[in-house]
Amino acid sequence: MTSLHTNISTPAAAGARLSGRTAVITGSTSGIGASIARILAGEGAHVVVSGRQATRGKSVVEEIRQAGGSADFVPADLAGSYEQLRAFAAQATDVLGGRVDILVNNAGIYPATRTEDLSDADLDAMLSLNIRAPHVLVAAMAPAMAEQGSGVIVNIGSWMARVGSPYAAMYTATKAADEQLTRSWAAEYGARGVRVNTVAPGVTLTPGNEAARAELDALTAATPAGVVVRPDDIAKGVLYVVSDDAAMVHGITLRVDGGISATRLS
Repeated sequence: MTSLHTNISTPAAAGARLSGRTAVITGSTSGIGASIARILAGEGAHVVVSGRQATRGKSVVEEIRQAGGSADFVPADLAGSYEQLRAFAAQATDVLGGRVDILVNNAGIYPATRTEDLSDADLDAMLSLNIRAPHVLVAAMAPAMAEQGSGVIVNIGSWMARVGSPYAAMYTATKAADEQLTRSWAAEYGARGVRVNTVAPGVTLTPGNEAARAELDALTAATPAGVVVRPDDIAKGVLYVVSDDAAMVHGITLRVDGGISATRLS
């Protein structure tokens, strides 16, 4: 089976576009988040890998270190209390030497159900992880970025935020909310040196949904790309918006979705 991520380079080999910078990536023990952590570390950033699964998180950290990068694991339950979220922000900042240059709000959940089938617990969890956690973490970290005069925040959205769907109504609404938070935070913090953008994945194959590969292939067959998005595709989009190459990019949604949200071929 083809790997869902490529081998990361050492910072020197990759050009080290993020040398000397620090990054916190939520939900980065697997899938898209882990790919973001690997690629940012491969470009020289010291990354904090976070999530609830310590074993998986430490495995990602070890892989990054073996490739010559710098990474640490900080556990995080983003569905926890406000105090727990702020404590995570403080611990991650401390691990990174007191300075966070990049925050990637990647953690989220996606219960794909009809409205009447969505449980109260899943509804609460989506609101907590997909909207509340990014808001609390930005409130905790963005002021320090503004004080230092630089920083980048990336919200991971979804192609589904722009289309109507007969399922997952609340999920799509939370991702639309994340896009609006991006625009508002870009206005709030941009003049103080903090850029805020969204990267919106398309239909993405991850270790968590490989069992549905046939359905994902069918869904993407009629897109311009013609294939599923890979986690590394998303990570490379994140790398662009956090790099100096995107210095004039504020408040956008970069759609890394194979064209699914912009085109119809059949």
